[in-house]
Amino acid sequence: MDLDDLLRRYFAISDIATLSPDALASGIERCQVDLGLEQDRGKRFALWALLHMLGGAPDLDVSFESEEDRNAARNFMELLEASEGLAP
Repeated sequence: MDLDDLLRRYFAISDIATLSPDALASGIERCQVDLGLEQDRGKRFALWALLHMLGGAPDLDVSFESEEDRNAARNFMELLEASEGLAP
């Protein structure tokens, strides 16, 4: 899953900064529904990662059945946190 494709699919836009709060909330809700229905591990992770970046991700134990996937999500969160300190 490509980030631009996800943004177009859930928010009908490629620049998320231009979304209204209502459109953002609606897109997050649709993404959360699809996360709950998705069976493919990679796609689930991509949806969860997008939701995490937007502040709408469910807890790891709800999102991922396997410890391996939960650990990958923790690593992702740590990388994002570390990268925030690098931004100019």
